[in-house]
Amino acid sequence: MENKPTTQPKGRYELKYRGVDCLNCGHPLKLSDKFCPNCSQANSTKKLTLLDFFEEFLANYVSYDSKLWRTLTALLLRPGKITREYISGRRLSYTNPFRFLLSLSIIYFLIISYNSEFKSINKYGYNNQKSIFDLNKEFQKIEFDSDEERQLALIQIDSLKMSKFFKDRISNKDSIILSDPTSYFKEINTENLTRRFFGKIDFFNSIIKHDTIYYFEQGVSKFEIPENRENEITFNLANSFVEIEKRPGTFLNSLVSKLPFTTFFFLPFFSFFIWLVYIRKKYTYTDHLIFSFHNQSLLFILLIVSNLLNAVFNFRSEGVFILIFAIYLYKAMRNFYKQGRVKTVIKYFFLNTIFFILGILAITILIAQSVFTY
Repeated sequence: MENKPTTQPKGRYELKYRGVDCLNCGHPLKLSDKFCPNCSQANSTKKLTLLDFFEEFLANYVSYDSKLWRTLTALLLRPGKITREYISGRRLSYTNPFRFLLSLSIIYFLIISYNSEFKSINKYGYNNQKSIFDLNKEFQKIEFDSDEERQLALIQIDSLKMSKFFKDRISNKDSIILSDPTSYFKEINTENLTRRFFGKIDFFNSIIKHDTIYYFEQGVSKFEIPENRENEITFNLANSFVEIEKRPGTFLNSLVSKLPFTTFFFLPFFSFFIWLVYIRKKYTYTDHLIFSFHNQSLLFILLIVSNLLNAVFNFRSEGVFILIFAIYLYKAMRNFYKQGRVKTVIKYFFLNTIFFILGILAITILIAQSVFTY
């Protein structure tokens, strides 16, 4: 006698679409098997329609008992406890921490990329009419308490002659280089390594701006520059600096958009310090890394919400959400590591100091990498 289910399923799971062998792994099935007990694939021989495809996709994210909603609920309402449950073996109930963090970082990346507020800074590029050295024009936009205060500030700026000073210095340096580029470059080559390296960057910066040199080989043939690795590196750096000077806002936007992905190189190092601080606890390095992934995921969620609120209501809410995260992190450490308040507070401040040091180092490396590849 056939073992038929008591409730009649619909759609792709109707009995007429059931098979006796799994299409994925070949495991024998019964008609009552909605899913393969060996590989968990749905027992259905029905060809996928476009509607079936989107129903399955949405079901994984919208259904009330999906892994996504269980993960979000546990992450928001039970700081630290979701990590304890996950490392204790209850992994089927929650989304993979690495995959969850990656998804959130992509969403955050898209939001930041869409927000192009930094691009407005492009008007301060060196070849733009609104030069950053034109301080008088920029001071006209600043609100002062009185006209007397405004006039006093303008007089002080004029007395410093900063705009003329910077323009004259740059103009003089460029004119010296451009008067005899070949001789100037040969003179640079006689300096020590540091002076030679930065001198070459200045040289290439000037000829790229004023002599329409677009690639390294042009400079080699035009100015008799030796074709070696050092010269090529300094040319590429100078070219990047010129592009950044032209479009500083675009560079900043590109830099900020890369920040979410530095997390995946940053957190493994930070987790090592967590492991050292809690070395007497019976946790593996991977357990600490999962704890870091969960906390970073919560930070991304707060930043995503903050960006959405900023866009809709036009106010800055990052400070509030960073404060919420600071409180959340303390609660997560208490719930996960089960230590007293005093020990947790001491370790909390120590680890946050390490976090900021590593963060500054990671951002420095990111800026250097961005400059080299811009």
